[in-house]
Amino acid sequence: MPVRVGPHPVRRVVSLVPSLTEAVAVTAPGLLVGATDWCSHPAGLAVTRVGGTKNPDVDRIAALAPDLVLANDEENRRPDLDALRAAGLPVWVTDIRTLDGAFRSLHRLLTAACGLPRPSWLDDAEAAWATVLPRPVPLRAVTPVWRRPWMVLGRDTFAGDLLRRLGVQLIHADHPDRYPAVPLPELLASKPELAVLPDEPYHFTATDGPEAFPGVPAALVSGRHLTWYGPSLAEAPGVLAAQLARALPGAAPA
Repeated sequence: MPVRVGPHPVRRVVSLVPSLTEAVAVTAPGLLVGATDWCSHPAGLAVTRVGGTKNPDVDRIAALAPDLVLANDEENRRPDLDALRAAGLPVWVTDIRTLDGAFRSLHRLLTAACGLPRPSWLDDAEAAWATVLPRPVPLRAVTPVWRRPWMVLGRDTFAGDLLRRLGVQLIHADHPDRYPAVPLPELLASKPELAVLPDEPYHFTATDGPEAFPGVPAALVSGRHLTWYGPSLAEAPGVLAAQLARALPGAAPA
C-alpha cells in the first residue's frame, strides 16, 4: 500500500526492522523513538522498546505517535502492519531481495520517506561492493539459516545475492521456496564444497559444522553482515570474505 508522507516533516520514527533501525539511528540520531527488542545496533540505543518483529505492541507504538513506522515484507507480519494502519499510522514497508535493491530502497526510505540527506555510509557501502570480484569458479555451498528443522537459503534472497557476489553458489538457489526446509541427509547428498553458517537468525557455532557436515569446510559468518541492509554493508564485503577465507584457504574473492 502506498504511503503518503507529509505535509509535515517526519520527526518521530518507529522501526520494526533491526537493520532499518540502525540505518535511521546512524543517519539521524534523535529521529528514532521506538524499536523492537531485537534492534541491537547501534550499541546503547536509548528508545522505547515495542516488542518483537513478529509480535509488536500496537498500542505502545500508537502511544509514541510516530510520523512513520518502518517495516519489512519478510520480517514483519501483515496482520500487525494492518493493525498499525487501522490505528491511523503510516507504515513504510520495504521488500529487499538483492543488494542493488537494498541500495535503492535505503536511499528512498531515508531521503523520500524520512526527508534526510543521503548519508555518506550509503555511498561507502556502494563503493565497497563495487570493488568485489568473485572467485573465477564459484564454490557450491549450502547456507542453513535454521535447524530443527533444517532450513537453508533458496531462491531470491538478499543474503544469497551477497554470497553470489563473493563467489558462493547456493546449491538451492533454484528451489521453488525462498527458505526451503531440507532434511540433513538431503543436504549432505548434494555434496556441498562449503557450508556457510551464520550466527543469526539461528546461532550456529563452531561445533555445528563438524557435527552436521563432516568432511565439509564450514565458514562461520556474521549474520549481521550477511543479512542486514544498513551501515554494516560498508564493511560486509571485507568481513564476509575474511570469514570465508578462514574456512577454506583460497576461498576469498580475488
